Amino acid sequence: MTDKLKCFAGFDPGKSGAFSFYFRAAPEMIAAEDFPLVNGEIDAATLADRLRQMRPDFAIIERVGAMPKQGVSSTFNFGKSYGVLLGVVAALQIPSALVTPGTWKRAFKLGADKEEARALALRQWPARAELFARKKDHGRAEAALLALWGATHGGAHA
Repeated sequence: MTDKLKCFAGFDPGKSGAFSFYFRAAPEMIAAEDFPLVNGEIDAATLADRLRQMRPDFAIIERVGAMPKQGVSSTFNFGKSYGVLLGVVAALQIPSALVTPGTWKRAFKLGADKEEARALALRQWPARAELFARKKDHGRAEAALLALWGATHGGAHA
């Protein structure tokens, strides 16, 4: 394990997704927030500013694709949001890795139910329960768990 990597960013893609920051020096703490939106689309400039402010050493991004039975418009919008996220991380030259949901969720013994991820985040970070309090905060929970996965399960060889 390398001590150089101190801050891990986790990203749950999509307009209704979220991002998080996990610091090895303070594992009991987590920062997580919804993506900034303008007119229903990810605000790339605000996201970039937030990433510059937090200065993550490594980013873990959930590898996603089109969902079966998802409409063409929804698929396009989701792909556009995913592309914005990848572009911002690349433009800021943050080293990153893509991880499939099955890979990181298996490490935490989670299934596909997003409520399981939210419940785990609440148990993992009880002092920050307000971040995951609402049912719609599952994106924050998944982003936080992705950052934790990166720090503990091989992000840049953790």
